[in-house]
Amino acid sequence: MKQQLPKQVYTSEYRAQAVEMITRDRLSVAEVARKLAMSQKTLANWVKRAEAGTLAVASGSARREASVEEAENSRLRREVAELRMERDILKKATAFFAKEHLPGGRS
Repeated sequence: MKQQLPKQVYTSEYRAQAVEMITRDRLSVAEVARKLAMSQKTLANWVKRAEAGTLAVASGSARREASVEEAENSRLRREVAELRMERDILKKATAFFAKEHLPGGRS
């Protein structure tokens, strides 16, 4: 089951820079989303809003926007969690295969 993360809120500048990577640098939505460790759907929505001229309008004005540092911190925390999960899987697999090669273990 996938861990539910708190909803991320990005600054207007962050949104604009992400959209600029697509429009100016001619990168795909998927490529930029992967680089920024974010949802392709969210990024595609930002591009649509930028084309319509409504990107600067903050949605959910009662919420506090995350700074660039907070967004990066959040991305890094997600990455660390994913790496820990992969490490744990590899530890279990290593133990399983090591057990097979021990005398008295499975053959």
